[in-house]
Amino acid sequence: MDDTRLTNINQIREFLKGSQGVELSLEDYAIEEKYEFVDHTVDRLHYSKLSRREKKVAIKYLKKVTGYKKAQLFRLIKRARRGTLKRKKYARKNPNRKYQVYDIKLLEETDEVHLRPNASATKEILRREYEVFGREGFENLSKISVSHINNLRNSSTYRNSWINHTRPRQVPIGETKKPETHGKPGSVRVDTVHQRDVYHINFVDEITQWELVICVPRITEKYLEPALYEMEEQFPFVLVNFHSDRGREFINYNVARILHKLLIRQTKNRSYHCNDNALVETKNGSVIRKNMGWWHINKGMAGKINSYYRNYFNTYLNYHRPCRYSTKTKIYPGGRKRKIYDQTMVPYDKLKLVSKQKKKNFLKPGITFEKLDEIAYQCSDNQFATIMREQERPLFDKILKEDTNYGSR
Repeated sequence: MDDTRLTNINQIREFLKGSQGVELSLEDYAIEEKYEFVDHTVDRLHYSKLSRREKKVAIKYLKKVTGYKKAQLFRLIKRARRGTLKRKKYARKNPNRKYQVYDIKLLEETDEVHLRPNASATKEILRREYEVFGREGFENLSKISVSHINNLRNSSTYRNSWINHTRPRQVPIGETKKPETHGKPGSVRVDTVHQRDVYHINFVDEITQWELVICVPRITEKYLEPALYEMEEQFPFVLVNFHSDRGREFINYNVARILHKLLIRQTKNRSYHCNDNALVETKNGSVIRKNMGWWHINKGMAGKINSYYRNYFNTYLNYHRPCRYSTKTKIYPGGRKRKIYDQTMVPYDKLKLVSKQKKKNFLKPGITFEKLDEIAYQCSDNQFATIMREQERPLFDKILKEDTNYGSR
């Protein structure tokens, strides 16, 4: 195509007006010829010196003649302004495929027996298979990079043969189910609330809402074992079930061993059942966060906080703080159920009511309601709450002072 007479934007504008409805595309020409046309047009029109409105006319002209889209023309013009526009020759950096189907199968077998560790650990295993144990089949894989292991795992060959990712490992700790209370106290829901350096372990009975809070500096075997024994000691009734989420602080062999020794069954949340542990999670906010706040607490205060819990706070929660209980369930036409919380009393009164209704004494041997009455009725609710708050103020003063000293170190 000879367009040498079109030397400026005004001539191109007139050309576009007069060529409406006429096909002038170089679409069927070779790429080299189209690139040459774009290069000459950019140089002839001095594209870089054109105004924005004039550049739109030039692009419209190139689009009509070459058949390229606007985005492609922007890229070609940018290359033409840097120098001569020529077609790049494609050169594959690595024409030979280094890792064949055989290598991918070896990787899949390694992942299967090791339960698919991370890529760094897998790389070390593949290296040892060849260099340490002399297995010739792993020579190629022994030099693979960590990133390429992930590439091979995402390949179609690997994904079509790998089936273990749909078979999660079953940890033989606890039973995945919603605990059956049968309307009797003793089924405890548990969760933890942290304040940076301390952890509040919250235990709540499902039927009576009897609640115990224990403070520890860390969730480790050293502190968790005495906390569990203290929990079992402070509950006035026999515990039969211990339910938690699937976090590793309670789903581990140390906790399982302690609960087995105490003859307490362990259960854990079901997948896709967010309400399995809802009772204790609501108590985390309405009880612990409301009373202890959100600020940082130094771990050195865990012992003093736990003494405050044991002597005052737990007593207040169970003998002087009323809770709401559900006695009815409303069923809607679509099958949705809604519990009606129409009963309000303190957990101790609920424990007495359940024992009366079931005609059974759920208390531990040596514990009687007469002894518990002395604790429950020694002070009124307001009187004991006042005593508790008076003990709370110096505790929080020490927490603030300890935290200030900790921050200044």
